[in-house]
Amino acid sequence: MFRAELIEKVARFRYAQDDPASNLSACPSLVLNADYTPLSYYPLSLWPWQTAIKAVFLDRVDIVASYEREVHSPSLDMKIPSVIALRQYVKHSEFPAFTRFNLFLRDRFQCQYCGSGSHLTFDHVIPRRLGGRTTWENIVSACAPCNMKKGGRTPGQAHMHLAERPIRPTSWQLQQQGRLFPPNYLHETWRDWLYWDIELEE
Repeated sequence: MFRAELIEKVARFRYAQDDPASNLSACPSLVLNADYTPLSYYPLSLWPWQTAIKAVFLDRVDIVASYEREVHSPSLDMKIPSVIALRQYVKHSEFPAFTRFNLFLRDRFQCQYCGSGSHLTFDHVIPRRLGGRTTWENIVSACAPCNMKKGGRTPGQAHMHLAERPIRPTSWQLQQQGRLFPPNYLHETWRDWLYWDIELEE
């Protein structure tokens, strides 16, 4: 079957109950790597249901679990996949990209001077005017008040203490940090594949 035909077939799927108020965006698919670990913890690796079904028809994924909700096409009824696993393993790069989001994630979304999680910016530990570079090892998350207080000085000059020495994290370390921030909603079929650092309930 040609790719265009597959795309058209997926586009013809309709929710089985044909309820205009039904929110299918509430049925994303958790994407696992070929080793059945999540592609990403934070943000959690989720695909829209249309993308998941398309990947099923293209033989790129296996369905691990499904929602009770169904979609229909003229020739096929199908439960919406809730968990899918890639057939080919995706190797993660050793180090993540140096982005603002990844920097905040490394620092647990906290100011490295006072611990606040509000109004985060980033700060050069060694100021640029003193030769400080824009690298993982010289940039930390800082709230706006602490950033202004420190100004163009080193932490020692400003009498401010860093919570942790900034490092260049590996992709694995960053994903471990992501496990500290579970999403508000986890579908029951996802829980066997996710391991969050939260207190277990009796």
